[in-house]
Amino acid sequence: MQGAALHALRLDALYAPFRVPRRDLAPMLRAFMLAGVEGLNVTVPLKEAVLSLLDRLDPTAEAIGAVNTIVVRRRRLMGYNTDGAGFARALRELGWRVRPARAVILGAGGAARAVAWELARSPGTRLMIANRHVARAQRLARWLTRRRRGIDARAVALDAVTLDDVQLLVNATTVGMRASDGVPVSLRTLRPGTLVYDLVSHRETALVKAARRQGALAAGGVTMLLYQGAESFRLWWRRPPPIEPMRRALMQQIRRRQE
Repeated sequence: MQGAALHALRLDALYAPFRVPRRDLAPMLRAFMLAGVEGLNVTVPLKEAVLSLLDRLDPTAEAIGAVNTIVVRRRRLMGYNTDGAGFARALRELGWRVRPARAVILGAGGAARAVAWELARSPGTRLMIANRHVARAQRLARWLTRRRRGIDARAVALDAVTLDDVQLLVNATTVGMRASDGVPVSLRTLRPGTLVYDLVSHRETALVKAARRQGALAAGGVTMLLYQGAESFRLWWRRPPPIEPMRRALMQQIRRRQE
């Protein structure tokens, strides 16, 4: 995806993966900086570990407590989190308008945190955060209500989720990563017209299929993956990203992995 963007704009740059053990993160960051690298993405499990090694944090990254994008300027490392922006733009593409909403977030990890932070931008939003370990969901709900005014966030167990008055359901768990996975919660009370968004990006999950059968508008996380990457590109290059070449490359790679 990033390679396609560089090619489309004829930029003299390379985007490549590096496997970095956690114990080597600090020296590797310095090595990248000294070598002239101008931008990095950071993936699990280093999104939180990298925080203390950066010179500056964007307010969103600081609030969420995780970084997925690093910009290098004048030998200073600046950390950003583009997951929330990617999620918001993915919903807009599906016709979702920013408004106070009744939403359920499944999961309480880093991705759920970014999603919750983005949804809580609208005062009056009511969030139900459901997780297998309820204590973790409770910590996320408390954090959110402290940081965002006018937000009603509560935690429940996955088997206690009710969907009858919900406008948006977001799956931020790992359920769906494997082809054999079922749905993470019962959809018995899901109403037609509800927007269901599954952050799993590399396959159409059982949740998406089941939600569509019940008349919901459902989509997988490929658009969030696209738009968080596009936002990273914008931060590195300070120019609009070429969305369509990035989209084509991403979809081509996903189809190839499914063959």
